[in-house]
Amino acid sequence: MPELIPVLNRDEIKFKVEKMAEKISSDYKNSELVLIGVLKGAFIFLSDLARNISVPVEIDFIGASSYGSQTSSSGEIRLTKEISVDVKNKDVLLVEDIIDTGLTLNYLIEHIRSFKPKSVKVCVFIDKQERRETEITVDYVCHTMGKGFIVGYGLDFNERYRNLPDICHLKF
Repeated sequence: MPELIPVLNRDEIKFKVEKMAEKISSDYKNSELVLIGVLKGAFIFLSDLARNISVPVEIDFIGASSYGSQTSSSGEIRLTKEISVDVKNKDVLLVEDIIDTGLTLNYLIEHIRSFKPKSVKVCVFIDKQERRETEITVDYVCHTMGKGFIVGYGLDFNERYRNLPDICHLKF
C-alpha cells in the first residue's frame, strides 16, 4: 500500500483558491469569461474557483488524457470530451489541476484557439516544473512544487485518491 505524505491541507488549499479567484475577478471584471475545466482532475478546483469568482462566468469542460494508469505522461494526447459552449470572441480561462510536462496544456490551448476566442489564458492549481518538456505560459498558479507524484483534490493515480480533501505526495 502506498504511503500518503501531506503537501497541502484543505485550509491552505481554500486560502490559495480564494486569493486566485480575487485576482481573476479583478483581471476579468469587464469581460465575457468562460472557464473551461480540464477533466477529470480539475473538476474540484474549478468548482471551488468558480464559486469564489465574483464576476459572471460561463462554465464548460474539455477532456484530455495522456497518462492512463502510469505516473508519467505517455506524450500522446487524446481528446475525450469536446467543449459545448461557443467561445468565439470571448475570454477563455483554461482551468487545470496540474501542469507537468506541458504537452497536454499546449495541445488544449491550440485546440481552444481554433474556435477563435478573444483570448486564452491558463490557470493551474499546481505548477510542477520537474518534467517540463515544452515552453508554456501559465497565467495563474496557486502552488508551485518540485519533485513527487501527488494525489488528492482532484488529482489521481489510476483513478483513485481524487476525493481526498488534501493534496498528498504518493510514496510507493
